[in-house]
Amino acid sequence: MGEKGQQAAAVFDALGLTYEKAFARSEAHLASLEWLLAGLAPGSRVLDVGSGTGRPTASTLATAGHEVLGVDVSPVMVDLATRQVPQATFRHADIRELPLEEGSFDAVCVYFSLLQMSRAEQCEVLERLARALRPGGSLVLATVPADVEDLAIEFMGRPVRATSFAAEAVADVVRATGLTVEHEQVVEFTPDHPEGATEPHLFLYGRLPM
Repeated sequence: MGEKGQQAAAVFDALGLTYEKAFARSEAHLASLEWLLAGLAPGSRVLDVGSGTGRPTASTLATAGHEVLGVDVSPVMVDLATRQVPQATFRHADIRELPLEEGSFDAVCVYFSLLQMSRAEQCEVLERLARALRPGGSLVLATVPADVEDLAIEFMGRPVRATSFAAEAVADVVRATGLTVEHEQVVEFTPDHPEGATEPHLFLYGRLPM
């Protein structure tokens, strides 16, 4: 795992369940999971990139009967998720280094897990995730839209470096992978945390053509 992966792991190792509580009230996140579930056949295979504590994403999908693989750079998060969502599978790995078989997933979830990667890495990861989808497969991407590169910020009281794209550019990046963008939504969200600042959240729903 590279230096950036180790830095991200350290931040989320420290946050643990605090992160889950801070973001539990995100209605846009829950709505995106409802959209995902509506398009999945029974027993679908779903990849959760940056799976965190396993809740709400992996738990919602696994409870609905789907086969979920969660991947996270934080060993603490992987341990929490394994205990909280035993019906899913979780791996401690960096998605940038994880081999992905082409056409092996019906859906992919990417909730805020690219922000500590460079723009080139984000594009490359999304291209690999698109290739890992089966025809007709769906992707939900959530990010903080902003025209920033390697910006030093404080996230819930911890220093991190963030990179993202302006809102209009996120859809272009997704379309460049061959996915069709079906819906975009930007909402303002304030984490339930004493040091949680209000931030814009972009949720994008994409699909790989048949």
